[in-house]
Amino acid sequence: MSTVDEKTPVDFWFDPLCPWAWMTSRWVLEVEKVRDIKVRWHLMSLAVLNEPRLDELPEEYREMMRTQAWGPVRVVIAAQQEHGAEVLGDLYTALGTRIHNRGEGFTKEAVAGALDEVGLPASLLDHWDGTKYEDELRASHKEGIDLVGQDVGTPVIAVPGADGNQIAFFGPVVTPAPKGEEAAKLWDGTLLVASVPGFYEIKRTRTQGPIFD
Repeated sequence: MSTVDEKTPVDFWFDPLCPWAWMTSRWVLEVEKVRDIKVRWHLMSLAVLNEPRLDELPEEYREMMRTQAWGPVRVVIAAQQEHGAEVLGDLYTALGTRIHNRGEGFTKEAVAGALDEVGLPASLLDHWDGTKYEDELRASHKEGIDLVGQDVGTPVIAVPGADGNQIAFFGPVVTPAPKGEEAAKLWDGTLLVASVPGFYEIKRTRTQGPIFD
Protein backbone atom coordinates (compact mmCIF):
# COMPACT_ATOMS: atom_id res chain seq x y z
CA MET A 1 0.00 0.00 0.00
CA SER A 2 1.54 3.32 -1.03
CA THR A 3 1.77 6.20 1.40
CA VAL A 4 0.84 9.74 0.43
CA ASP A 5 4.54 10.63 0.18
CA GLU A 6 5.10 7.80 -2.31
CA LYS A 7 2.29 8.87 -4.59
CA THR A 8 3.09 10.64 -7.85
CA PRO A 9 2.27 14.35 -7.60
CA VAL A 10 -0.14 15.61 -10.24
CA ASP A 11 -0.29 19.39 -10.58
CA PHE A 12 -3.66 20.66 -11.78
CA TRP A 13 -4.32 24.27 -12.82
CA PHE A 14 -7.96 25.39 -12.93
CA ASP A 15 -10.24 28.37 -13.20
CA PRO A 16 -13.47 27.73 -11.24
CA LEU A 17 -15.50 29.29 -14.07
CA CYS A 18 -14.54 26.73 -16.70
CA PRO A 19 -17.05 23.85 -16.99
CA TRP A 20 -14.56 21.70 -18.90
CA ALA A 21 -11.88 22.13 -16.23
CA TRP A 22 -14.54 21.15 -13.71
CA MET A 23 -15.31 17.93 -15.58
CA THR A 24 -11.60 17.11 -15.90
CA SER A 25 -11.06 17.76 -12.20
CA ARG A 26 -13.80 15.28 -11.29
CA TRP A 27 -12.14 12.73 -13.57
CA VAL A 28 -8.69 13.21 -12.04
CA LEU A 29 -10.15 12.74 -8.56
CA GLU A 30 -11.54 9.43 -9.79
CA VAL A 31 -8.06 8.56 -11.02
CA GLU A 32 -6.69 9.39 -7.57
CA LYS A 33 -8.78 6.49 -6.22
CA VAL A 34 -7.34 3.88 -8.58
CA ARG A 35 -3.80 5.06 -9.36
CA ASP A 36 -1.00 6.08 -7.00
CA ILE A 37 -1.29 9.80 -7.62
CA LYS A 38 -1.93 12.83 -5.43
CA VAL A 39 -3.46 15.96 -6.95
CA ARG A 40 -1.98 19.35 -6.09
CA TRP A 41 -4.27 22.23 -7.01
CA HIS A 42 -3.17 25.52 -8.57
CA LEU A 43 -5.03 28.52 -9.90
CA MET A 44 -5.02 29.91 -13.41
CA SER A 45 -7.27 32.57 -14.88
CA LEU A 46 -9.28 32.75 -18.07
CA ALA A 47 -9.44 36.52 -17.54
CA VAL A 48 -5.64 36.73 -17.56
CA LEU A 49 -5.37 34.29 -20.47
CA ASN A 50 -7.75 36.31 -22.64
CA GLU A 51 -6.47 39.80 -21.80
CA PRO A 52 -4.37 40.11 -25.00
CA ARG A 53 -7.23 39.00 -27.25
CA LEU A 54 -10.38 40.46 -25.72
CA ASP A 55 -11.26 42.30 -28.92
CA GLU A 56 -11.19 39.01 -30.85
CA LEU A 57 -13.72 37.25 -28.61
CA PRO A 58 -17.47 37.02 -29.19
CA GLU A 59 -19.26 39.82 -27.35
CA GLU A 60 -20.97 37.51 -24.84
CA TYR A 61 -17.69 35.84 -23.88
CA ARG A 62 -15.87 39.16 -23.79
CA GLU A 63 -18.47 40.53 -21.38
CA MET A 64 -18.09 37.47 -19.16
CA MET A 65 -14.33 37.99 -19.01
CA ARG A 66 -14.87 41.60 -17.95
CA THR A 67 -17.67 41.16 -15.42
CA GLN A 68 -17.62 37.60 -14.08
CA ALA A 69 -14.19 36.08 -14.53
CA TRP A 70 -12.20 38.15 -12.03
CA GLY A 71 -14.19 37.92 -8.80
CA PRO A 72 -14.06 34.16 -8.13
CA VAL A 73 -10.34 33.74 -8.91
CA ARG A 74 -9.49 36.73 -6.74
CA VAL A 75 -11.32 35.17 -3.82
CA VAL A 76 -9.69 31.77 -4.41
CA ILE A 77 -6.16 33.16 -4.67
CA ALA A 78 -6.79 35.10 -1.45
CA ALA A 79 -7.89 31.87 0.24
CA GLN A 80 -4.71 30.17 -0.91
CA GLN A 81 -2.46 33.02 0.20
CA GLU A 82 -4.10 33.46 3.59
CA HIS A 83 -5.00 29.87 4.48
CA GLY A 84 -2.60 27.69 2.51
CA ALA A 85 -2.69 25.74 -0.73
CA GLU A 86 -4.26 22.76 1.04
CA VAL A 87 -7.63 24.55 1.09
CA LEU A 88 -7.86 24.72 -2.70
CA GLY A 89 -9.15 21.21 -3.37
CA ASP A 90 -12.13 21.36 -1.04
CA LEU A 91 -12.88 24.97 -1.99
CA TYR A 92 -12.82 24.12 -5.70
CA THR A 93 -15.19 21.20 -5.13
CA ALA A 94 -17.60 23.42 -3.19
CA LEU A 95 -17.40 26.17 -5.81
CA GLY A 96 -17.75 23.91 -8.81
CA THR A 97 -20.69 22.03 -7.35
CA ARG A 98 -22.54 25.29 -6.77
CA ILE A 99 -21.53 27.04 -10.01
CA HIS A 100 -21.85 24.13 -12.43
CA ASN A 101 -23.87 21.25 -10.96
CA ARG A 102 -26.44 23.39 -9.15
CA GLY A 103 -26.46 26.22 -11.69
CA GLU A 104 -25.98 28.98 -9.12
CA GLY A 105 -23.76 30.89 -11.56
CA PHE A 106 -20.66 33.00 -11.11
CA THR A 107 -22.11 35.01 -8.26
CA LYS A 108 -20.93 36.33 -4.91
CA GLU A 109 -23.69 34.32 -3.30
CA ALA A 110 -22.37 31.07 -4.76
CA VAL A 111 -18.83 31.87 -3.67
CA ALA A 112 -20.02 32.90 -0.19
CA GLY A 113 -21.85 29.58 0.16
CA ALA A 114 -18.74 27.66 -0.88
CA LEU A 115 -16.55 29.54 1.62
CA ASP A 116 -19.01 28.77 4.41
CA GLU A 117 -19.24 25.13 3.39
CA VAL A 118 -15.49 24.56 3.77
CA GLY A 119 -15.09 26.69 6.88
CA LEU A 120 -13.31 29.67 5.35
CA PRO A 121 -14.12 33.20 6.50
CA ALA A 122 -16.67 35.29 4.62
CA SER A 123 -14.18 38.16 4.77
CA LEU A 124 -12.40 36.57 1.80
CA LEU A 125 -15.22 37.99 -0.33
CA ASP A 126 -13.66 41.42 0.28
CA HIS A 127 -11.14 40.43 -2.41
CA TRP A 128 -13.83 40.10 -5.10
CA ASP A 129 -12.99 43.50 -6.58
CA GLY A 130 -9.51 43.80 -5.10
CA THR A 131 -6.06 43.33 -6.56
CA LYS A 132 -4.03 42.61 -3.41
CA TYR A 133 -2.96 39.18 -4.66
CA GLU A 134 -2.98 39.90 -8.39
CA ASP A 135 0.78 39.30 -8.70
CA GLU A 136 0.38 35.90 -7.06
CA LEU A 137 -2.58 35.06 -9.30
CA ARG A 138 -0.65 36.00 -12.42
CA ALA A 139 2.41 34.06 -11.27
CA SER A 140 0.34 30.92 -10.64
CA HIS A 141 -1.33 31.31 -14.04
CA LYS A 142 2.01 31.81 -15.77
CA GLU A 143 3.51 28.74 -14.13
CA GLY A 144 0.78 26.56 -15.61
CA ILE A 145 0.38 28.16 -19.02
CA ASP A 146 4.14 28.27 -19.63
CA LEU A 147 4.11 24.47 -19.57
CA VAL A 148 1.73 24.18 -22.52
CA GLY A 149 1.72 27.50 -24.38
CA GLN A 150 -0.75 30.32 -24.94
CA ASP A 151 -2.98 28.49 -27.43
CA VAL A 152 -4.85 26.45 -24.83
CA GLY A 153 -7.00 27.17 -21.80
CA THR A 154 -7.99 25.37 -18.62
CA PRO A 155 -7.21 22.90 -17.25
CA VAL A 156 -3.47 22.26 -17.38
CA ILE A 157 -2.08 19.05 -15.87
CA ALA A 158 1.60 18.28 -15.19
CA VAL A 159 3.20 15.07 -13.93
CA PRO A 160 6.82 13.91 -13.59
CA GLY A 161 7.82 11.64 -16.46
CA ALA A 162 9.77 8.40 -16.20
CA ASP A 163 12.90 10.17 -17.46
CA GLY A 164 12.61 12.92 -14.85
CA ASN A 165 11.28 15.51 -17.28
CA GLN A 166 7.85 16.97 -16.69
CA ILE A 167 4.92 15.88 -18.86
CA ALA A 168 2.34 18.65 -19.20
CA PHE A 169 -0.82 18.92 -21.27
CA PHE A 170 -4.12 20.73 -21.62
CA GLY A 171 -7.22 18.71 -20.87
CA PRO A 172 -8.38 16.14 -21.56
CA VAL A 173 -11.79 17.59 -22.36
CA VAL A 174 -14.27 14.85 -21.52
CA THR A 175 -17.90 14.55 -20.49
CA PRO A 176 -19.28 12.94 -18.48
CA ALA A 177 -16.30 12.38 -16.19
CA PRO A 178 -15.27 8.69 -16.40
CA LYS A 179 -15.21 6.70 -13.18
CA GLY A 180 -13.43 3.63 -11.88
CA GLU A 181 -11.48 1.62 -14.40
CA GLU A 182 -12.63 3.83 -17.27
CA ALA A 183 -11.05 6.81 -15.49
CA ALA A 184 -7.83 4.83 -15.08
CA LYS A 185 -7.76 3.80 -18.74
CA LEU A 186 -8.14 7.40 -19.90
CA TRP A 187 -5.38 8.47 -17.50
CA ASP A 188 -2.98 5.80 -18.73
CA GLY A 189 -3.70 6.64 -22.37
CA THR A 190 -3.35 10.37 -21.82
CA LEU A 191 0.03 9.93 -20.17
CA LEU A 192 1.11 7.62 -22.96
CA VAL A 193 0.41 10.05 -25.79
CA ALA A 194 1.56 13.11 -23.84
CA SER A 195 4.93 11.48 -23.15
CA VAL A 196 5.69 10.86 -26.84
CA PRO A 197 8.35 13.34 -28.03
CA GLY A 198 6.86 15.70 -30.58
CA PHE A 199 3.26 14.88 -29.72
CA TYR A 200 1.14 17.97 -30.33
CA GLU A 201 -2.60 17.43 -30.51
CA ILE A 202 -5.43 14.97 -30.77
CA LYS A 203 -8.97 16.26 -31.19
CA ARG A 204 -12.43 15.51 -32.51
CA THR A 205 -15.58 17.55 -32.98
CA ARG A 206 -17.48 18.35 -29.79
CA THR A 207 -21.07 17.15 -30.06
CA GLN A 208 -22.44 18.08 -26.62
CA GLY A 209 -21.88 20.34 -23.67
CA PRO A 210 -20.65 19.20 -20.26
CA ILE A 211 -22.81 16.65 -18.49
CA PHE A 212 -22.77 17.25 -14.75
CA ASP A 213 -23.56 14.43 -12.35
